[in-house]
Amino acid sequence: MATYVIGDVQGCFDSLQKLLETCGFDRAHDRLWFVGDLVNRGPESLKTLYFVRELGEGAVVVLGNHDLHLLGVWAGHRQVHHTDTLAAILEAPDCDELMHWLLHRNIAHFEHGVLMVHAGVWPGWALEDTLFHAQELEAALRGPDIERVFVHLYGSTPTQWSDELSGAERLRVITNVFTRMRFCQPDGEMEFHHKGRLGSAPSPLLPWFDVPGRKTAGIPVVCGHWSALGLFLREDVMALDTGCLWGGRLTALRLEDRRVFQADCPSIRPPKH
Repeated sequence: MATYVIGDVQGCFDSLQKLLETCGFDRAHDRLWFVGDLVNRGPESLKTLYFVRELGEGAVVVLGNHDLHLLGVWAGHRQVHHTDTLAAILEAPDCDELMHWLLHRNIAHFEHGVLMVHAGVWPGWALEDTLFHAQELEAALRGPDIERVFVHLYGSTPTQWSDELSGAERLRVITNVFTRMRFCQPDGEMEFHHKGRLGSAPSPLLPWFDVPGRKTAGIPVVCGHWSALGLFLREDVMALDTGCLWGGRLTALRLEDRRVFQADCPSIRPPKH
């Protein structure tokens, strides 16, 4: 039995199937972890959702920013962007059923001593804090007032976590940590403008995983989201968004021995600059 962690698929279903063939994925025995952004911008988001849902307990998914965007559009509080490729999902006869399944995916997942999130972990959170705040957001998304949650979920402020935060601001910061964060100030304040490679942001900005004193530094974190970072592997961080959508590759990491598998992807969107 093996566990394969898959980078951002974003609706690139054919590339996912090619990758699983390359891995030698055995549906009867192996498990798949997805770091989020199952959907959007790629050509076959609906087929991707169906496939992952059909895996049942054989798949673990954490939600990414594109997954939340889809849920926000479905809930009626996000506008469809001209680059979105969500129409097939929203027009599917079982759209509501699919969206309820997606709503019940986690924000963070911890198993085998490895923490999986989409974007990152706030540097001042220990593992227990991280899982607690993920559960806060999960509970809000699954609660009876989901439409009201999405009204206030988006925005780039506050940029700093505080235990004193409450209500919409608290959920917004939690959401931004788990689904948007890349660079931070040395004190953990998040910065959302810079999205480039390591070293591309002005000093003193640091990638979230290099902020001094990060409390999850001793726990391996696997994530995606940051395509400009590419495949980034070290003992405590495994970043797997390798730009499949941009003509790069789709990446899988086998947790048991950290072996990397990749499949080439067609260029669906022009590369980011």
